[in-house]
Amino acid sequence: MSRTLIDAFREYFEMVPASTDDLKMEAYRLRYQVYCIETGFEPRESYPNELEQDEHDERSSHFLIRHKRSGRYAATTRLILPDPKVPERLFPIEQHCIIERTDLVQQVPRKQLAEVSRFCVSKNFKNRKGEPGTIAGVSAGNSYIYSDDERRLFPHITLALIACLIRMNFQYGLTHWYAVMEAALIRFLAHIGINFTPIGPAVDYHGKRQPCIIEVKYLLEGVKNKNPEIWDLLTDRGTFWRSDDMSASMR
Repeated sequence: MSRTLIDAFREYFEMVPASTDDLKMEAYRLRYQVYCIETGFEPRESYPNELEQDEHDERSSHFLIRHKRSGRYAATTRLILPDPKVPERLFPIEQHCIIERTDLVQQVPRKQLAEVSRFCVSKNFKNRKGEPGTIAGVSAGNSYIYSDDERRLFPHITLALIACLIRMNFQYGLTHWYAVMEAALIRFLAHIGINFTPIGPAVDYHGKRQPCIIEVKYLLEGVKNKNPEIWDLLTDRGTFWRSDDMSASMR
């Protein structure tokens, strides 16, 4: 009997809540690697301590994905939480993007809204065709040897990051997410049943990206209907799932 996606993922990776200062430093260090070294989206000189941080970190929940055998952190993301004392405090998407679908945004209580942010995977755990080197999907400068099974899971790290977001969302009881995403990621997510709603034009924000919104129960409903195996990974076989999550209302 073949292994399920969730069982295969658990064999090689683990999702780690960055609940301590040391783990948050690991998230900031990985973000520096991705945003400053690998993509150049942020200037290195702005982060002399090699930790990519900003003013939104203090109001965020953070997660990491760790490769068990090597101990390396493969990916990280954060959920920028609503400010309970100042609900009108702006999210980054509201500072950097034009929001045209105000009808969708205004119907969501501010205390139930969060923003997906710093959603990133180290290049050593990406599966890129045509990249030089002797191991497919791993850069030539990477000396660590990954098994074929491990490399087959690299594309699923994106799904695991969404699973991290589901865990954070479950903890805080939020209903909607903002996100600013590349077109390729929007298409990939739609393919597995996650349909974000565009709320404004694309902007040049760490590359060309479009502001979007989604209702979390709608996200989970779409995946469950289209691919139950991925739903199992996202919700840990229903652990991070509420019984009313099948009654999505925002289409």
